Amino acid sequence: MTKSNIQEELKNQLQLLLQEKEEDLRQYRIKMSSTSLKERRKQGVCWYPVDLQKTRYDAGERLIIKISRQKEHDEAHLFQSGKLISLFSNNLGEGKSEEAISGVVNSVTKTDMHITLNADELPGWVNYDQIGIQLLFDENAYREMEKALQKVIKAKGERIEVLKEVLLGSRGASFRNEDVIRDIGLNESQNEALRLVHNAEDVAIIHGPPGTGKTTTLVQAIAETLKTEKQVLVCAPSNAAVDLLAERLGAQGIEVLRVGHPARVHEDILSKTLDAKIAHHDDYKSLKDMRKQAEEYFKLASKYKRNFGSAEKAQRRAIKSQALQLKEDANNLEYYIINDILAKTQVVVSTLVGSNNTSIKGMTFESVFIDEAAQALEASAWIPILKAKRVILAGDHCQLPPTIKSFEAAKKGLEVTLFEKAIQRNDADVMLSIQYRMNQKIMDFSSRMFYKGDLKADESVQNWKVYPEDQTVEFIDTAGCAFYEAVDKETRSSFNAEEADLLIKHLTEYLGQLESMEQLDELESIGIISPYKAQTALLNEKILEQGLDVDKLKKLQINTVDSFQGQERDVIYISLVRSNEEAQIGFLSDTRRMNVALTRARKKLVVIGDSATIGQHPFYEKFIDYINEIDAYRSAFELIY
Repeated sequence: MTKSNIQEELKNQLQLLLQEKEEDLRQYRIKMSSTSLKERRKQGVCWYPVDLQKTRYDAGERLIIKISRQKEHDEAHLFQSGKLISLFSNNLGEGKSEEAISGVVNSVTKTDMHITLNADELPGWVNYDQIGIQLLFDENAYREMEKALQKVIKAKGERIEVLKEVLLGSRGASFRNEDVIRDIGLNESQNEALRLVHNAEDVAIIHGPPGTGKTTTLVQAIAETLKTEKQVLVCAPSNAAVDLLAERLGAQGIEVLRVGHPARVHEDILSKTLDAKIAHHDDYKSLKDMRKQAEEYFKLASKYKRNFGSAEKAQRRAIKSQALQLKEDANNLEYYIINDILAKTQVVVSTLVGSNNTSIKGMTFESVFIDEAAQALEASAWIPILKAKRVILAGDHCQLPPTIKSFEAAKKGLEVTLFEKAIQRNDADVMLSIQYRMNQKIMDFSSRMFYKGDLKADESVQNWKVYPEDQTVEFIDTAGCAFYEAVDKETRSSFNAEEADLLIKHLTEYLGQLESMEQLDELESIGIISPYKAQTALLNEKILEQGLDVDKLKKLQINTVDSFQGQERDVIYISLVRSNEEAQIGFLSDTRRMNVALTRARKKLVVIGDSATIGQHPFYEKFIDYINEIDAYRSAFELIY
């Protein structure tokens, strides 16, 4: 890549990002603008009416409420931790929100939600019956991404110019040649990654396939870096990934500051947030007293009436002046407290967009680490890189790419991440090659298809099973059974009822077999995965109809592939759904998504699908060949009759 090509590529990224923003906003407006509350509720973007159950203040003095919706309104919804919402009053009638307060979702179940409100106290209208919540469009993320891309495009004679040229391939990455010897139980490829990070002057890339200990390696690389650097920035695209890093770094005895809205932070990490650290600072009581006194003075000054004489007006001015002085003193004290906290912090952790948080806005770092970089839009990755003298990327471009709303923008290149470009255009990466998650037979197909056969199973997991005689991999073929797919009229998502029944029959028989062998306690967890939301919804319904006992249900989780990214289970069932005479496979043609699904299992993998439909695709043709090679093929007819 030449420098001019890089500039054109970045300008194209900016245009594609604007296209994505427009599509995201268009979809949001369709859901919100011309629809009634009833329709919004059906689309999963609104809960109405809701009941206020509890209010409390967290460690950072933020107002948290718990709301619940009525049992008859149990529609599927799109609310999740970290989403921006609006709490509104509907006293004026259907859809005409009288007043609203914004907030952020802390946690959500089928019926309850905890929300951190952007308000000091609850407004009076929440005591009425007509309140609800709905999703807000988060424009801030796009604004930060646009600004970052523009800065990268315009950069001249700055460190970011060198980094963009290295990352995008017009300049080679530079490395020192020093040994790093740390006897901390890392394997050879993990130690090689540690050495790469230690010696990198511009860019280092850790390629971490499933189960290879990428997070462990990254944490150790950060700990090693802190031997020579006072402070580093660590980021990831999602709040869950950031919280995991904060937890793992904290466990190493490293002083961590978790930057971001507390509502987006897992409860276990709250003590590491800026709000909580301020609230526990030695000078916090003085800060609180100053603010309280300032508030009282403002209230006192506002009580004076217009027709008071000059003496009273002068007294009011004096009180107001005192209030303003107290407010300024409080702001100065808070500034001191924040700087004191930052001075004692070794690792600042945040999401990519959150790395431009007000509290760290002007800060720069010798090293910036980005985890799960292969799931980040390129524009979002540049936000923390702008603060860096060197950058370390970790991820796996053979797993799920970022979620993109605009199909057109994705196809024009928005789905290609900075991680993918950097790993393909540089010689600056190490692939972690020993995996500690799954039986070798579960691993081998993915290793061949995505990792050039270089992935090896550690001895500790190479042959492990739920019980010694168990079959590790099974493909149950529904070809010839006429188990045809259908489409949900409302969601347009595919499902396959007969395939769902077959999966549950296999599962219940397997659990029964384990129970009779007194092996059920050895089984910790089961995941049921499908690429289609309609199928996961159907499977959830059918599992409940089975009346499984509580102990078995506790072991079980059903969800989409995307929801299982980064997770693992003892046993994984995959329902492929697609079965049609045209051999159309839709979503399944995204083989990276399939790589994620196939590598979630530790000890047993069961895949159910129609070979006549999926086998026309080269990837699944090879999968079926592999199934035959390891003698894992079963016809569905064996289970039916």
